[in-house]
Amino acid sequence: MHRIMICEDDPKLSSLLQANIEKYGYETGVVEDFDRVLDFFTAYDPHLVLMDVNLPKFDGFYWCRQIRAVSKCRILFISARSGEMDQVMALEYGGDDYITKPFHLEVVMAKIRSQLRRAFGEYASGTEERIVKLGGLQLYPERMELELDETVSPLTKKEAALLETLLQHSPRVVSRELLLEKLWDDQAFVDENTLNVNMTRLRKKLQEFGIDGGLETVRGAGYRLVPVWEAERGI
Repeated sequence: MHRIMICEDDPKLSSLLQANIEKYGYETGVVEDFDRVLDFFTAYDPHLVLMDVNLPKFDGFYWCRQIRAVSKCRILFISARSGEMDQVMALEYGGDDYITKPFHLEVVMAKIRSQLRRAFGEYASGTEERIVKLGGLQLYPERMELELDETVSPLTKKEAALLETLLQHSPRVVSRELLLEKLWDDQAFVDENTLNVNMTRLRKKLQEFGIDGGLETVRGAGYRLVPVWEAERGI
């Protein structure tokens, strides 16, 4: 089920959008604290954002830039501003489309479905960067980088492969056999000691992010990643 984040400070319109979107089978998350839009985005991890332009304190253009710094999530602007420059700014700041108020709900739904098809459906290009997320921790497997709270750290190819597997299975235990498979390299022999060394390095890498005790060794079984950082960040 795709998740739609609604960032609209008019409670009546927000409720109307939420009811209509959920009627079509989507999950919705509604922003209530407009000082912490990015925190909500990170915790909710939506597939698409409906973003109003006129918001308290910081406008939608600002929050779009903040989201674009960490995600390629689809962003649809909804606004009473109908000027050409507003629409140009929305697209320049990273928005994917712009809907002017007042609008027909059917048009909003059509644009939502269109964007989701382009990102995840039959029109998807396949070039969207993969991101493996858990409680704000973000792994970019292809570029081998780990990110938490805007802090980014590089990983080795083996560290990235191990962490991706642990994130995907969390909080379940991942067997040593499966982890060894992820380390397998035709160019070099991989043994238990190789796994131990790489897990030690990965544990130290997590500690650089202030994550202590997140990577657990389960004697006789394997390893598991417990998202202890979620409680620290209030997620």
